[in-house]
Amino acid sequence: MFVSNRTYVHWSLNLFSLRLRPNINFGCYESIFLPRICLSRQITLSSQIFYSMAQVNPYIQVSGLTRSVGDRLLFADVSFGIAEGQHVGLIAQNGTGKTTLLNILAGKDSADEGSVIYRKDLRVGYLEQMPHYPMDMTVKEAAGWHLGWSQLDEEKQLECEIRSAQILTKLKITDLNQPLSELSGGQLKRVALANVLTIEPDFLILDEPTNHLDLEMIEWLEKYLSRTSITLLMVTHDRYFLDRVCSVIMELDNETIYTYRGNYSYYLEKRQERVDALNSRVARAQNLYRTELDWMRRMPQARGHKARYREEAFYELEKIAKQRMEERRMRLHVKSSYIGSKIFEAEYVSKSFGELTILKDFYYNFSRFEKMGIVGANGTGKSTFVKMLLGMVRPDSGRFVVGDTVRFGYFSQDNMPVDQQKKVIDVVREKAEYVDLGGGRHLTAMQFLQHFMFPPEQQQNYVYKLSGGEQRRLQLCLVLMQSPNFLVLDEPTNDLDILSLQILEEYLQDFSGCVIVVSHDRYFMDKVVDHLLVFNGEGRIQDFPGNYTQYREWLKLQPKPENQSSTKTEPRQRPRKTEEKRRLSYNERREYEQLGKEIDALEEEKQAIISALSGASLSVNEITEKSKRLPELEAELDEKSMRWLELSELA
Repeated sequence: MFVSNRTYVHWSLNLFSLRLRPNINFGCYESIFLPRICLSRQITLSSQIFYSMAQVNPYIQVSGLTRSVGDRLLFADVSFGIAEGQHVGLIAQNGTGKTTLLNILAGKDSADEGSVIYRKDLRVGYLEQMPHYPMDMTVKEAAGWHLGWSQLDEEKQLECEIRSAQILTKLKITDLNQPLSELSGGQLKRVALANVLTIEPDFLILDEPTNHLDLEMIEWLEKYLSRTSITLLMVTHDRYFLDRVCSVIMELDNETIYTYRGNYSYYLEKRQERVDALNSRVARAQNLYRTELDWMRRMPQARGHKARYREEAFYELEKIAKQRMEERRMRLHVKSSYIGSKIFEAEYVSKSFGELTILKDFYYNFSRFEKMGIVGANGTGKSTFVKMLLGMVRPDSGRFVVGDTVRFGYFSQDNMPVDQQKKVIDVVREKAEYVDLGGGRHLTAMQFLQHFMFPPEQQQNYVYKLSGGEQRRLQLCLVLMQSPNFLVLDEPTNDLDILSLQILEEYLQDFSGCVIVVSHDRYFMDKVVDHLLVFNGEGRIQDFPGNYTQYREWLKLQPKPENQSSTKTEPRQRPRKTEEKRRLSYNERREYEQLGKEIDALEEEKQAIISALSGASLSVNEITEKSKRLPELEAELDEKSMRWLELSELA
């Protein structure tokens, strides 16, 4: 039993938008950070209700949430809770309301029905998919915009500034005086990510945090979040990230929420069990439905008072029988045009932008049916390389010689020019009425769209009504249906949901042509490519025969290069300004390794206490003792995680 009642913050969702008025103390309007939530109304949960949640210190409880957009129902009567310390991943197809749900939880949108209950005085951080800042700010000003730095004492302000600078450096944002107006959309997203991590919220909501991060940044963020004690809810399509960070997966499907208490791999296993069970139930219902339908048709006069219950049961049975859950679409084999043995040859190509060298005397002869992945940090020239191959950018010297039979299909990071005022089906039919599958088989434009999860009713929607992920999926359809024999995909996984990625992966595995993929999605690269070009910067490019995971394993086996001594042109009198650029000392290295072990042990102890408190076998004294230990654990974890983060900057 639970000993005492708790008081929680509660607001009516249709009134919550009033809480987002300008806040003088925190200086924010449309904030990615909601300051400690003030009481607009209080309710007290009874110990019975609280215990029924089966959670210790629940941070948020959602009840009966319903939301429609126009005549489209996104979700109905959705209820769930998130406990303190949980790392929750939210999965759903594009257009089903993931971002809408996050906006409702963060108070930036309202629901048609339902309520959200947060614990009192909870600090909530929210990273939006498309962050908004005043463009006249500098990076440094934006980093403190949601922190209310002017309200902090000098020591605390300095601590926040140092922490913010450390995180920004990890995210490759180094010029703190640069105006936001000069940043790309991806750089702005990274500034917002640093901002929301710096505030150290109690509850952190992240919408596609890995978009616009290179692989090094993703791996750093993955390690950071997996070790943090912050309660987390996030939407991401990065399956390795989900697997390694999240301990609970929530799936928004068929307008409701399904919860799986495990990581992404566990979710896949249990979801398949749910799908199989539902399909078996539907199959049994369909068999019985045929019998009952015959009875309904044959005996309309015989349905008197005694048979009324059977008639009512028939309509309930009909609802089940008409359910449909298509777990996987059939593999899509689209005919590609013939490609000869000559693909392309990069003949000693060089390219620079000022002092930034992209390629330097680069030679490569691309083979028939090759599937290449291109990886590297942002700014090393991956997209420029692709554009030179396609003839969109001219090299400074050297040339690309492309075979006569090569027919490129290019899927770029930038949105394709599609008329937003046209219907989806009309946009596709302008490209082709039929898609050739080879062997005399073909699909109509409507059938082809259904393979990419555009049902007939959605095909009649106007393009501007599609979500960002749905528009990306439409653009992918337009590229693939033209039967290219050489696909060049630049960040194809951005904004696509996991089911869309699975369809694309299967398509590329079966594709009888050549492929170049530029992507930061490690899982996707492992499934699709057979070797890598690694862009290491300054024109240095490495050809690695394997996928991304194999490359990372190979890197771990390589001896680390010793620090280069300072050149004579770099005098010793240089002031010691940038301590963060030095390497770890021997003692710091040992401390860093020990901290990792201690943090893991504390996390295990915390989870054990939470599990014990969730059970019903503890005495009152044991409950009291463990309840006292929890905040002590949190404090230790925060202190050690902060120190671990500082040392990780030097590792």
